[in-house]
Amino acid sequence: MRILLDTHIFVWWLENDRKFPKAADPLILDHANEIYFSAGSVWKIVIKASLGQIQVDPALVVAAIPKSGFQELPVTSRHAIEVGTLPNHHRDPFDRLLVAQSRIEPMHLLTHDRQLAAYGDTILIV
Repeated sequence: MRILLDTHIFVWWLENDRKFPKAADPLILDHANEIYFSAGSVWKIVIKASLGQIQVDPALVVAAIPKSGFQELPVTSRHAIEVGTLPNHHRDPFDRLLVAQSRIEPMHLLTHDRQLAAYGDTILIV
């Protein structure tokens, strides 16, 4: 299975944060699964950190990526176009981008955000 990590799942995993939902462990640790993070998530982390909304050092997050084994998913124009086709179930533009990426690629989006479940069965809530 191909899995795209929502930004908070991505950060919690890299930082070994206690908020990381243990139900996500089997999905991420299963070597049969391909785990991705979005370049859009890094962008979101940088913005939120610069605004003081999260206490995360973006450089440390990026430095931790190679050890994670996660693959980077670039943001493409096809992803951007797909955002415009989504129903307005969620207002966060970065979350909408992740939903669009998961649809285009295709892959499952692993999240803790229950609002995203409205986008269908490709969303995995943990």
